Amino acid sequence: MAADSDPESEVFEITDFTTASEWERFISKVEEVLNDWKLIGESSKKAPEKGEFTNGTWEEKAEEISFADFRFSVQHHYLVQESDDKEGKKKQVKHADLLCTNNDFPPVAHCRYGLREFVIISPSANDAVISESKCNLLLSSVSVALGNTGCQVPLFIQVHQKWRKLYVGECQGAGVRTDFEMVHLRKVPNQYTHLSGLLDIFKSKIGCPLTALPPVNIAIRFTYILQDWQQYFWPQQPPDIDALVGGEVGGVEFGKLPFGACEDPISELHLATTWPCLTEGIIVDNDVYSDLDPLQAPQWSVRVRKADNPQCLLGDFLSEFFRLCRRKESTDELLGKSVFDENGKEDISQALSKLTEQTPVPIHKLSVTSMVHSARKKIRKHRGADESPLSNDVLNTILFFLFPDAKSLDGSEAKPSSSTGSFSSQPESEDYNLYSQLKSAPSDSLTYKLSLCLCMVNFYHGGVRGVAHLWQEFVLEMRYRWENNFLIPGLAPGSPDLKCCLLHQKLQMLNCCLERKKSRDEGKKGGPSSFDCSASQTSSGDISSPADTDRNKYEAAKSWDSWSDSEEEFFECHSDTEELKESGQENTRKSSAKEDAKETQPLKAEGRLHQSGNLTLLNTGEGLYVPVTQEPAPMTEDLLEEQSEVLAKLGTSAEGAHLRARMQSACLLSDMESFKAANPGCCLEDFVRWYSPRDFIEEEVMDEKGNAVCRGELSARMKIPNNMWVEAWETAKPIPAHRQRRLFDDTKEAEKVLHYLAVQKPADLTRHLLPCVIHAALLKLKEEETADAIPSVKKTIQHIVSHSSKVLRFPNPDDKKLEDIINQIMNVEATIARARSLKAKFGIDRCEKSDEKEDLEKFVSCLLDQPEVPIIGAGRGLPGTIIHKMFVNAQRAATLAPLEEEPKRSNSADDRRQMTDFPPPAGREVILRINVSRPAPYSKLLPQRMYSVLTKDDFRLAGAFSSDTSFF
Repeated sequence: MAADSDPESEVFEITDFTTASEWERFISKVEEVLNDWKLIGESSKKAPEKGEFTNGTWEEKAEEISFADFRFSVQHHYLVQESDDKEGKKKQVKHADLLCTNNDFPPVAHCRYGLREFVIISPSANDAVISESKCNLLLSSVSVALGNTGCQVPLFIQVHQKWRKLYVGECQGAGVRTDFEMVHLRKVPNQYTHLSGLLDIFKSKIGCPLTALPPVNIAIRFTYILQDWQQYFWPQQPPDIDALVGGEVGGVEFGKLPFGACEDPISELHLATTWPCLTEGIIVDNDVYSDLDPLQAPQWSVRVRKADNPQCLLGDFLSEFFRLCRRKESTDELLGKSVFDENGKEDISQALSKLTEQTPVPIHKLSVTSMVHSARKKIRKHRGADESPLSNDVLNTILFFLFPDAKSLDGSEAKPSSSTGSFSSQPESEDYNLYSQLKSAPSDSLTYKLSLCLCMVNFYHGGVRGVAHLWQEFVLEMRYRWENNFLIPGLAPGSPDLKCCLLHQKLQMLNCCLERKKSRDEGKKGGPSSFDCSASQTSSGDISSPADTDRNKYEAAKSWDSWSDSEEEFFECHSDTEELKESGQENTRKSSAKEDAKETQPLKAEGRLHQSGNLTLLNTGEGLYVPVTQEPAPMTEDLLEEQSEVLAKLGTSAEGAHLRARMQSACLLSDMESFKAANPGCCLEDFVRWYSPRDFIEEEVMDEKGNAVCRGELSARMKIPNNMWVEAWETAKPIPAHRQRRLFDDTKEAEKVLHYLAVQKPADLTRHLLPCVIHAALLKLKEEETADAIPSVKKTIQHIVSHSSKVLRFPNPDDKKLEDIINQIMNVEATIARARSLKAKFGIDRCEKSDEKEDLEKFVSCLLDQPEVPIIGAGRGLPGTIIHKMFVNAQRAATLAPLEEEPKRSNSADDRRQMTDFPPPAGREVILRINVSRPAPYSKLLPQRMYSVLTKDDFRLAGAFSSDTSFF
């Protein structure tokens, strides 16, 4: 009784069987995914058209689920199609796919079962389901999930290692269950290498109790691979490096980029011979004899295998040039210390005496080549002649290519005019204006040519040291031209073009400085009377057109600094010596005395351009004249950005705003002084009427006599007290443009440009010129594409141009985006090279008939764009005949038999065994189909399908076997 009364003995362990297990939770997750994707119930879609598996659009959905701590990826693959609601009787999609023959052998096989929609459950990461018990557990989970949800989409699980691509699964619905099974072997049993053995497997697997089965529907495909191209040499010729500098071709070759692949970009040709609809008993294929002759196959199709990353010249040029962006060395580090360095043989203390030396140097003995050669000799003397990366021949060839006016700069020939050298504007074509989209430089400019030369020097002549050497010579050339007033060729006149790269803008700025300097020097030689102001004036009745006015204003303003009187010339040098200070103060006193004397004398009009229509001065009634004004100072984009930063730092205070307005009104003050000098007795209203007519409001009023009189007044913003216009007008003195302080100091700006060029590292130079190199590469692609006429390539080039214009418009583009652009260019080059290779192999250029040539060109174009191309007429068509000849020649070359122009067929079987036109097939694919009652004679007629593929090291069977579950 004591034991019975023990309370501990009355406690029992309670097991809650309602708690879901890991297996049940996994099934629930699968069902949830199927419901979210709306894969429940029947679906009705039309049968896929021929080739739709290849040319149609496949989409994919994916989601992650887990079985305990083992993660799986669920993927839904389906062909995008519209629902077919016109059919009165719905038929399951999977049944239609198993019997459909329109897409038997797609290039991309989805699970080998020929289905247009399916779901795959595969292990995530590198995990694998290898044990048989786990495979069966997953299959049972799939079966339960399909039964619970009513999903009729086939569901597969991936088993064993992923590289084996083994998929097994199940599909349920409408009283039918289809089991999907797969076998994968590395060694093929001999009895299954032919059709008869595969038929035995298929019939035994069906296990139908009927004594006589209906004939099995058969589809067969053999694939032959052609790898030997001995009779077709790759047409790409290597570049002749000696001709680049040897004089045979000349320096013009430095302005061209190479193009083409160095190796054949087509590695293999795959010929597929297909027998689409055969019936058991019509054809014999066993271990003794076979009726499957590829020449008798009703369908041929071809695909080409492309070489992986073929070496292409243009791509190599771009890649090697882009690698310079990652270099850190400066020019001095690459070439050694400069000749003017402190350790050099030249004494820097003697530099000033050398500059002021009285020994005259005849101008006719100075030339570009002699000056540069002299500087080069000094530098080489310091670091050794053998260390120079570029030889004299290469360097001189490049310099004469970049500066074609070098020979004309010799004193024995005519000197260049005031124009910008040999630059000639080309017609406004789309390709020519491509530089504005890419922010590079015009294709006929010096900057563009320099980029091509540097790209070639980097690839062929010394790499980064050659680039540094050429850049050093280029900077010496710029210095020489500035000091000797020789304009730089290959640059458009006028201010720097902000649509171009910064380096091109700097060279244009240097040319602007040269133009101003030449104009001033010529004015000093000709004197003040070299330009007659009155010649450009017009009477009140003879008014020039607006275009003539602008042109005259430009010519006159361009020459304003050539009118300077020697006694009133302005010097902008500053000295720290007391003597110069005293002399400066004395000059200041004299100048102020002269100004006071001038104020007592009546003002004289100076610097007039022409009369401005019928306008008269409001105070005196004399004609209003347009003055000669200074041109605004040209600026590059970095100077504009620097100026914007300075103005922004002034802040928003009243003092900062006032100072900012004064800095921005320098040009306005200069124009006011010019206007006062040209129109004595004028007022601010007169200046506003000419300079900003909208700020002078005119209206008609009635006078005392009743006549309409036109009167005007300044606008409201001009009447603001102490505004900048009023302040500037009161400050301005009547000084003509040629005696004003220069708004643009060409000497200072030129020295800034030369210093900017001198401190550029090869990496900096590469980033400046990379847009020009990409520009040249795109023009080369367009040129080559036009010659080959490949539609897909043309669209790709347009896409690259659009992408490049978005990337290169920023000052410092991302390296990854630049690499992406270069890779796209390389892909297009490889595509064009593949097209040329195929055209050479199919003999398109040797084809005499135009219709045959056109058909072959379309065929080659399809080979480049499509994964597989059918051959019209199979082996009897024109492409088929050419391909047959390729295989025959390859077979004869393999057996060392003499090549014949036309292949001849042998009639005897023994001869065919000794000399076959085709090698043994690299792949054998067989599809077997039948519609039988299974598993009992009274069951429904259900589709059964088995796919077999046999290659050298791979044998695979994929079967779909349907069973009627209505009575089981």
